[in-house]
Amino acid sequence: MQGSSASHHPREDAVPTPFLVLCACAFWFYRVEAAPDTLSSLDSSFCHGGLEVIYPELDIDKCLVISKDMKRREKISTVWKAPQIYFSAAHKKKMYILVMVDPDAPSRTKPTSAHWRHWLVVDIQGSALKKGQMQGTTLTDYHPPTPPQKTGFHRYQFMIIEQPPDSPVSLTEREKSARGKWDLEAFIKRFDLGAPVATLQFLTQNYKD
Repeated sequence: MQGSSASHHPREDAVPTPFLVLCACAFWFYRVEAAPDTLSSLDSSFCHGGLEVIYPELDIDKCLVISKDMKRREKISTVWKAPQIYFSAAHKKKMYILVMVDPDAPSRTKPTSAHWRHWLVVDIQGSALKKGQMQGTTLTDYHPPTPPQKTGFHRYQFMIIEQPPDSPVSLTEREKSARGKWDLEAFIKRFDLGAPVATLQFLTQNYKD
């Protein structure tokens, strides 16, 4: 039988075992190095609505991982101030709320302090937001992304939420006392807010890691 004779002779196109092992190792190293700069489908799907977050040397208009190039991870944590927020789809006569949170505090595997509130601005005029201007009331001052060392990548999420007319939005005294463990869902329900009309996020880790 032809099938049995093939089993006694090595195929001419067979790849030597050492070569296969080498290829496997090379692929493994590439995968490990590439993973931090590659978003999962879940992280990629978070962004919608056309929101744009603009830092001095970084214009973010889609979900991404902040690279180490040009010390961007260090600058976003220690140098750059609050970014410009641009939402071209804003309605001129409506008001909006800007939320920036870290859902991975202190780490994505153990987010016991989530959500950590980095920035909260209400009463934002839609006419200004369309032009990249933040004319509103700041309830929580901007705090840059500062993921602790050895805690991996953190997501930093920006959300634009439509604010109902004649509906003052505020933080409770307890919420004002701490940025961590903020119940964003309870905040949204308390003021009968809808789902965000635009969302954006980037991932970064401590620049010393």
